[in-house]
Amino acid sequence: MNFIPGETPQLQIRAEYLLENTGNSDLTFLDVGLPQKEQFGLTNPRAEVDGKETALASLPAEYRVEQPNALRIALDPPWKQKQTRRLALEYGFGAPADSGRQITLGNDDFHLASRGWFPILQPFKHFLSPYPRRPDRLEYTVRVPANFLILARGAPAGQKRDGGEIEYRFDLGKRDLTPYIVAGRYTASSSRGNTAIFWTHAPLKDDSGLAAEKITAAWSILEQDFGPLDRNIRALHVVESPQLRLDFVAGPRPAMAAFPGGALVNSAALAEGISSEGFLDGVTQALARSWFDEEIYPAPDAAVAMGDGLPEYATIAIEEAREGEAGRRQRIAYYLGVYDQVSKMPGEEPLGSTMASDPLGQRSIAVAKAALFYAALEDACGQSQMQGGLKQLVALMRGQEVSYDDLRAALEQSSGKDLAEMFRVWLNEKGIPPAFRERHAMQTNSQKEK
Repeated sequence: MNFIPGETPQLQIRAEYLLENTGNSDLTFLDVGLPQKEQFGLTNPRAEVDGKETALASLPAEYRVEQPNALRIALDPPWKQKQTRRLALEYGFGAPADSGRQITLGNDDFHLASRGWFPILQPFKHFLSPYPRRPDRLEYTVRVPANFLILARGAPAGQKRDGGEIEYRFDLGKRDLTPYIVAGRYTASSSRGNTAIFWTHAPLKDDSGLAAEKITAAWSILEQDFGPLDRNIRALHVVESPQLRLDFVAGPRPAMAAFPGGALVNSAALAEGISSEGFLDGVTQALARSWFDEEIYPAPDAAVAMGDGLPEYATIAIEEAREGEAGRRQRIAYYLGVYDQVSKMPGEEPLGSTMASDPLGQRSIAVAKAALFYAALEDACGQSQMQGGLKQLVALMRGQEVSYDDLRAALEQSSGKDLAEMFRVWLNEKGIPPAFRERHAMQTNSQKEK
């Protein structure tokens, strides 16, 4: 990967493969899935086979619905059985209009999340033709200006300076997930012990010590509750990303996003103050996405209820670890208040049918309800069983897509409870179940009397 600065900065991606035809027939084409054009600002895709540029064409119409981002590489002469071919794919990214969780790109910084930006070779539907899998060890390089700081997946494998640029090499092992990259022209805050480090474009005006301690403590709770992450994470980072914007809103609102071992925050979020409650809560939710939207990722129909809802639930777990049962009750009361407020807007639909593409009002209601759904599951399962089930889900499904069925199976396994009815009611019916409201109203009133 090569970062090209300028008035319109670009990222240039090149992937190289040595492939063998292990199938039962000669091949005249190879299909490859490329990043979404709108999301990544994809430009100029091209392919080479054995060093010769080869045409890229659209798939036949009958295949485009299932593979809308795939192109077909013509193989001439045909690729014979047992024969190896060298394939290279190149394309660029320009700054997309919607800079969100997957990509941001500016002249002084960029980030690529761990999904969606690299090519995926498509499997052949022939007997004895397995899906091309990644080698047990893979090396990749990132070329950036020499004054950039960089974080990326994998073990550092050296660097080489070339004029005003540095090429960094990283090794991915068998257990490593796909790469992410965070890089930019940053000033690093001083680190006190093993606390979080801030990377910002201008030195922080406030002392980062207290905020760094609170963020690091939240990270420790997340690791304890949901399992350890990448062994190559040496320090927790909070990184400024001016282009970052929320999926839910337009305009310069505070926005935060996850990457393994840290959180991206936009300039509006930093302006709130790094020790403010809103900033610390937002960073905590972003960090939780490292488990529930990066380490595992939700199926499309669960992108809101799981991808957004589980990080919200994580803030309940963190508050309980900090303040005990009283902190948990307070956080649940907060989400009930949020739900009651946003549900006044038109557009509530069942939680289980809310998609990431649905209108803002519907998604906002769903996120608040999802946090309460997981609190209800914790009520039913027990705290240790709930968190043990989620920890097991992350461990077993690491790097894979998860569904409601996967979540339910993990929680039923850890708790020994039949959760079918609870999933049915919370996912398929509108509103908050009255029994949940009554239980938590009684607990809140009991606490007030004390």
